[in-house]
Amino acid sequence: MTSGKKWALLTGLLFPLTCLATPTPDADDAHALVATLRRPAPARTAFAEARFMRVLDKPLVVSGELSWLGGDRLERRVDKPAKETATIADGEVTQAREGRKPRSFSLKRAPQLKLLLDSFVALLGGDASRLGDAFDVSLGRDADRWALTLTPRDTRLAKQVASLQVYGSGDTPRCLRMNEPDGDVSIDLLGDLAAHMPAEPTREGLVAQCGGAM
Repeated sequence: MTSGKKWALLTGLLFPLTCLATPTPDADDAHALVATLRRPAPARTAFAEARFMRVLDKPLVVSGELSWLGGDRLERRVDKPAKETATIADGEVTQAREGRKPRSFSLKRAPQLKLLLDSFVALLGGDASRLGDAFDVSLGRDADRWALTLTPRDTRLAKQVASLQVYGSGDTPRCLRMNEPDGDVSIDLLGDLAAHMPAEPTREGLVAQCGGAM
């Protein structure tokens, strides 16, 4: 599996809904929402991820903790099914697995990780300008619920990540869906929701669990 597939990771946030208003590119509204998502570093949250791939009969499921350590530093610790830690810091990606020697490589070799880094840092840092530099942003609302759709501006990156959909309520992101051009999909449950990942998740079941259609 490529590093890009493994890092259908640094994904982690937010909450799908059944009846969101039609998405709008209103920059002021999106900027105001992003500002409310800001968290002081270090910001840590539990996550559970189900990755649905066309070549597999069952989804790959992992769980652990996702941490924004401030600046451009992210850490993703997997506790199950096997222990693994992946970090981005100082322009370098480091992966460490239990019983194996850590390996590192330049972030420049994995532009898709740079894309995910930008999205996480921008959202957790409340930095709407950075988010807008990397993505076309559309926002849908329904009362207290909202959905952000992030489409990469860089056409090369768009060949690896078609879009990110972040769902939340109030100032709390709860689920995130990452769509790849080849049809593979990752759905991440964060915070309290992560503890309720089914033993055998389905796309439809996670959609219902998160609160609506994705």
